[in-house]
Amino acid sequence: MNIYLTGYRCTGKTSLGKKLAESMGIHFIDADVYLTDKYNTTISDMVSSHGWDYFREKEGTILKEISSLENHVIATGGGVILRKENVTLMKETGIVIWLRATPETIKKRIVQDETTEESRPSLTSRGLLDEIEETLNQRSPIYEESMNFAIDTDSMAISTLHSMIVKQLKDRNLPCLEATLEKHLK
Repeated sequence: MNIYLTGYRCTGKTSLGKKLAESMGIHFIDADVYLTDKYNTTISDMVSSHGWDYFREKEGTILKEISSLENHVIATGGGVILRKENVTLMKETGIVIWLRATPETIKKRIVQDETTEESRPSLTSRGLLDEIEETLNQRSPIYEESMNFAIDTDSMAISTLHSMIVKQLKDRNLPCLEATLEKHLK
């Protein structure tokens, strides 16, 4: 069983995913990094050269590859939930955690992130905050439908968020994760 972290850009999927995987003694994969390494290009270049549909197709291909692995924490791309087959695959092979943050928090984090330009191309032609609000309004119902549970990441330390996720995982009594949880998270 894998643990999939979904959510909008800059909600903490990579930072929290690394911490969670390390504490559980399992592997971490950032799906966007895996994708850019495999295709030897940036997401921005892929989208500008081939369009969003092409990128979403490649994103789905990557998800199929990494979902076949066992016991990994996987930080997904923010839009992976836009294709129903991706959601089905994640639900069949793991537990899906939606990391949420307010538009203001997301904007602040995007502006501070030095990799934004190459790894996070604009989704609309609107201003950043308008784009975030518009995209969240469209995607939030899909994230809601896709998740097993959600964690709000605004103004919380990674260690606090980590503890919240571990508690949720333990409360779910998942036999396939029980040994890992007991061994590494005492």
